[in-house]
Amino acid sequence: MALELGYLLPTREMIMSGRNETSGMLDLAARAERLGFDGIWIGDSLTARPRHEPLAMLAAVAARVPRVLVGTAVLLPALRNPVLLAHQAATIDRISEGRLVLGVGIARDVPSIRAEFEAAGVPFEKRVGRMMEGLRLARALWSGEPVTWDGRWMLDKATVGPTPHRPGGPLLWSAGTLPAALERAGRFFDGWMPNEGKPEAWAAQWREVKRIAGEAGRDPESLTGSIYLTLSLDDDIETAGARLDRYLETYYNAPAVALKKRQECFAGRPSDVAAYLEGYARAGARHLVLRFAGDQAAHLEAVAKARPTIGA
Repeated sequence: MALELGYLLPTREMIMSGRNETSGMLDLAARAERLGFDGIWIGDSLTARPRHEPLAMLAAVAARVPRVLVGTAVLLPALRNPVLLAHQAATIDRISEGRLVLGVGIARDVPSIRAEFEAAGVPFEKRVGRMMEGLRLARALWSGEPVTWDGRWMLDKATVGPTPHRPGGPLLWSAGTLPAALERAGRFFDGWMPNEGKPEAWAAQWREVKRIAGEAGRDPESLTGSIYLTLSLDDDIETAGARLDRYLETYYNAPAVALKKRQECFAGRPSDVAAYLEGYARAGARHLVLRFAGDQAAHLEAVAKARPTIGA
């Protein structure tokens, strides 16, 4: 299957630069689709890394771009009431006519994210169980059948409408590379989308996800392997590297050297990006979510130009 390329909209970057408007990002989404990208993605945060609310933005993107996947990379479901999330996601899936993918995660344990959970009234230490139960409840509601639920949330023969366009609801992809995250991906989710790992390491963990899926009685080939990558492209490698470091440190308020140890990043020439991305295609990845450090339009054009040489 051909490698798919997705584009992460710069919602966080817009807020960091003091711009709140959305029209430019919708233009970027439309431009990415015209250039042949296969997905438009949006990240999530409340107070830790302020940005536009992803589900609201995805509704606008889905109405603007008619062809590609629209998704979250990644959503924090534990911060949301799952009945409301199920309702929102079903509506967006109707707007997009079945193109919605919910990439989800549990969030890294850092002080700013713990504070974010506290601000939302959600116990940080309970986030894994809350996410998994909430997503099971959402899937039950997406069936359209009355749901009775006795757990963190209480429902008595409840339904939400509309039902999603995609039977069974939007696809769910999970993040994370720890053993428990791989276990969850293989047993429960439709795809796996971490943000770390060179191609060889990614491939080994992807094999583990598929092994777990098979042992759970699922078809491993029905799952989608993906990864979230950050790119900084420039004809001058030193310029690309310095820009990447500034970007990461501004985005996360942490040293770039530490961040690059736990996130997969590429700083280099546009002429070299095809070979870099092809490494993941050979490892078995089907969809790459690309975040750009620097001029968004220029990076979109550079990757689109390089794409035909992948696999050549």
